[in-house]
Amino acid sequence: MEHLIESYGDEDLHRRVGWVIKTHSTNREDIRAVVGRSLDWPSVRRILDLGCGYGWLESSLNGEFEEILGVDALEENARPFLAAAHAKARKADFRRIVLPASLPRESDSFDLVAAVYSLYFFPGILPEVGRVLEPGGTFLAVTHSEGMLEEGEEFFHFRNLRGLIECFSAENGEEKLRRYFRAVTYVDYSNSLVFTREDGADLALYIAFKAEFISKDVDPTAVTERLLEELHRRGSLSFNKNDRIFLARK
Repeated sequence: MEHLIESYGDEDLHRRVGWVIKTHSTNREDIRAVVGRSLDWPSVRRILDLGCGYGWLESSLNGEFEEILGVDALEENARPFLAAAHAKARKADFRRIVLPASLPRESDSFDLVAAVYSLYFFPGILPEVGRVLEPGGTFLAVTHSEGMLEEGEEFFHFRNLRGLIECFSAENGEEKLRRYFRAVTYVDYSNSLVFTREDGADLALYIAFKAEFISKDVDPTAVTERLLEELHRRGSLSFNKNDRIFLARK
């Protein structure tokens, strides 16, 4: 798990892979735009971002907020996160904390808590989220579908990766959230990544980004070689990229 977490400190790789995902997505709308339409932004003044990374969510926010606090396991994400958060909030702060753990604020401190593509790493944080979220506040959790592994599992078994995704997925997230929040809704984001023969370098980069996720199950080099071989043979490959946006109210 430590090596997997450390892979999230490579900002340049994340930005390059973000470009690959954007370029090869069948859904041309950025999921952050869908998130933006789903929240009542006038009521949001104080934001806590769990597993904040380099500020991917913050870079898409509109408006000026009173405070944005980012929590992440990697100190190297502090600089880019704070750059993004300072541009959107009067006060921005970053705390290096390996979650799940006690959060560094009093109860009822935030009107929005977010965990974007991160909650499957620390689902045990949900009681703390409920504590620091103010009454009527929203917990935003964006996560993958378990179906994201289907195409790869035609060739390989990903038991460890499947176990991680199943810690909090599109399929089981509602049940987990209802244990701690009074109301849970969700918005589905349907998408696929499509690669053609000319896109071998992009597919290889996408697999490299997933290397730490799959290395406990299979050699990433073997995955790259096999999928590039299949891409050349078939002419195109499509991968499930369906996600779900959960909105849970305290």
